[in-house]
Amino acid sequence: MNQFRQNRRIPLNILGIIPARGGSKAIPHKNIISLAGKPLLAYTCEAALASRSLTRVVLNTDDPEIAAVGCASGVDAPFMRPPHLADDDTPMLPVLQHTLDWLAAEQDFHVDILVLLQPTSPLRRAEHIDAAVELLLSEGADTVVSVVAVPHHFNPVSLMQLDAQGYLTPFMPGEMILRRQDKPRVYARNGPAVLAVRRATLELGQLYGAKTLPYEMEPAASVDIDSPEDLAFTEFLLTKSHAQD
Repeated sequence: MNQFRQNRRIPLNILGIIPARGGSKAIPHKNIISLAGKPLLAYTCEAALASRSLTRVVLNTDDPEIAAVGCASGVDAPFMRPPHLADDDTPMLPVLQHTLDWLAAEQDFHVDILVLLQPTSPLRRAEHIDAAVELLLSEGADTVVSVVAVPHHFNPVSLMQLDAQGYLTPFMPGEMILRRQDKPRVYARNGPAVLAVRRATLELGQLYGAKTLPYEMEPAASVDIDSPEDLAFTEFLLTKSHAQD
């Protein structure tokens, strides 16, 4: 089912893309593995479809089984990703560029802003998507990427490395900063759970333009499932949340 929505607030074509390749190694069939009673992919489909900002949502996959799960969750899967874009080491940029080119050529659907939504971020919600898009538009940025604040004990100024003799030395040059209050605030991409980028930036061959802004998300919503341990932890969080409802 195609998902086109008339957005009165934002007269732009804002496309949500959910990339879900079939060849996961660490967790076989990761994108559709069961998480608290439903496929992992379904969480991102639901968040995308609940967003007020997205004009359309498409699933980009090379796997018919994943496509079937996406369609059952209400998301359009208009084509199968070509094999040359479905390798383990395929960068994301050409996958997104191919999607935009296909939609323009085959359906005359031209995108102004693309919002990348990784299916491995099941705790990202519709309000996170809308806030990232609003930030992109209100600040005139090229890109907005979701981030999470790095805990102070993982701050670069707190890190240490081994020297040639096997002794610990500061990773960063200069004296170590020990007090939490004195450490600089740094961020890490949380997947990213949301990456909003203008088409013009993609046409330059970039995901992150010169004007890239952070959209900070809370740690509880920033889980990125990359291992069985991540999956078990997220299952625990969802089960605990449901028990409290």
